[in-house]
Amino acid sequence: MEILPAIDIIKGKCVRLYQGDYSRKTIYADNPVDVALRWQSLGASRLHIVDLDGAAAGEMQNLDVVQEIVRAIKIPVEVGGGIRSLTAIEKILGTGVERVILGTIAVEDKDLIRNASHRFGNGIVIGVDVREGRLATRGWLKDEIVTAIDFVKQMMDLNISRFIYTDIVRDGTLIGPNYTGVNNLITETRCNLIVAGGIASIEHLQKLNSMPVEGAIIGKALYTGDIDLIMALRTIKQNIL
Repeated sequence: MEILPAIDIIKGKCVRLYQGDYSRKTIYADNPVDVALRWQSLGASRLHIVDLDGAAAGEMQNLDVVQEIVRAIKIPVEVGGGIRSLTAIEKILGTGVERVILGTIAVEDKDLIRNASHRFGNGIVIGVDVREGRLATRGWLKDEIVTAIDFVKQMMDLNISRFIYTDIVRDGTLIGPNYTGVNNLITETRCNLIVAGGIASIEHLQKLNSMPVEGAIIGKALYTGDIDLIMALRTIKQNIL
């Protein structure tokens, strides 16, 4: 299982939200590039970056910061937040970003997802942002009717192979992942899944590693020190249960 440190960006700064609430943010660093370099130096093999301004606005607002990060580090990055057109996808991948994460547009425009999957293949990841079992879009501000399981099945029919599951209620809370939701999604779809939201200890990572999932995104717990990245990477690599 891969461990991906998260870098969430608002107005050029590295922040964390509580349960996706933009009014409840904590600024952890003024320079996300320095943060990216730190996670790389501690052994991260990939970074997960979200432009939170872009997620709310419907168009990336911090692409310049993302480009600075890509130029500064040697490990691959995946990026999400307001990416809602083929032109935007192509532009972002053209900067050296390895994978783009699509959320809102995947619910609203299936034809675009079909075309994106055909053109960019594994460069496309679909975000499954869930609040009480159902999708949330528009920067987590809009609740949808479709369930996570039905949505993933729809996307797999469009040849999407990788998904990021985020339980919004747990995001930024350090209370642990939604194991039931993760297990149900894997059992029903057999998809390649990366998990985010609430991960706060190495024990949480160990349990996810046993389910199994492809990756785990850690955000707040890295910034508060609840998880030591070096120890987490070592433990999962050795598969200590």
